[in-house]
Amino acid sequence: MPSASSTRQPNILLIMTDQQRWDTIAALGNPIIKTPALDSLVRSGVTFTNAYTPSPVCVSARCALTSGLPPHLTGCIDNTPMPQNVPSMMDHLAAAGYQTHGVGKMHFTPELHRMWGFESRDFSEKGAGGEGDFRQFLDENGYAYVDEPNGMRSEMYYIPQPSQLPAHLHHTAWVGERSSDFLKHRDRERPFFLWSSFVKPHPPFEVPTPWNKLYRAAEMAAPFRPEGYDDLLTYWNRVQNRYKYRDQGFDDLLLRTMAAMYYGCISFIDYHVGRVLDTLGDDADNTLILFTSDHGDLLGDYGSFGKRCMLDASARVPLLARWPGVLESGQQCAEPATLLDLFPDLSGCGW
Repeated sequence: MPSASSTRQPNILLIMTDQQRWDTIAALGNPIIKTPALDSLVRSGVTFTNAYTPSPVCVSARCALTSGLPPHLTGCIDNTPMPQNVPSMMDHLAAAGYQTHGVGKMHFTPELHRMWGFESRDFSEKGAGGEGDFRQFLDENGYAYVDEPNGMRSEMYYIPQPSQLPAHLHHTAWVGERSSDFLKHRDRERPFFLWSSFVKPHPPFEVPTPWNKLYRAAEMAAPFRPEGYDDLLTYWNRVQNRYKYRDQGFDDLLLRTMAAMYYGCISFIDYHVGRVLDTLGDDADNTLILFTSDHGDLLGDYGSFGKRCMLDASARVPLLARWPGVLESGQQCAEPATLLDLFPDLSGCGW
């Protein structure tokens, strides 16, 4: 990516999803999914077609992105917190004069009290106090916060189901609206860094109407299960298959229904990404927009679910970049890329 010194200090909008596969964008060849906002980023920016997570685990991947260090140097190899003495890219950006704000699931640490370089944030981290600002938002709108569907992390956590919340109160909508609110009311005397982080399409596979009816199980492709696929799974894949699915075998209708709801989650996110992009208005001309995810989801491929392996369905991620006047529109870069590459580029903005 070109150096930030080649232009005036850009605004930065980092949009991140959780557990989104690399092959779930219409403009990149998926014939089923509807992603008009992401398609617009593909057409107007650069797509890194061989982008991978440094670690196919939520917190570990986000620690690597935030610190610029691979997991073996931070010690964050699972869902363990980022070391206290490691500066974040938000620290660097704040020092360079940026107004830094985070919305949603940062998830590079379970700690709620430390800002990690954010000047402000609307957070929804799990830990002491539930989901923070999002939980308060639900309380104010007369809805109780439920940690998991049916109040427990059981098999129902992984079964596709309609959302228990109306669309305008769903976490996806909340992230989109809070992100737009920041853009409307930000300090216009400074460049901004906004990290908008959606929790979906991470399980539970639940999405509100009409997004839960956007795709039919019958139109979903069957999971990819090549000969000898079981030999490619990790120990953790087998453990997850047992405690999440109780080794109940493969019900193709259930797997296709999971995929349909997973696609619905992504299209719902795409709708709100579009609203955030619209809110940018004239600021878009000097805004570097990045879209990515922390890792993918096997989603039944190789006879498994979740992540925790380096197969493409789990480890390969979407990575889109748009920077008008700096990055050429509609280009695809096949060179290997990783979430680790974002830290030096973003941390150097304005230096």
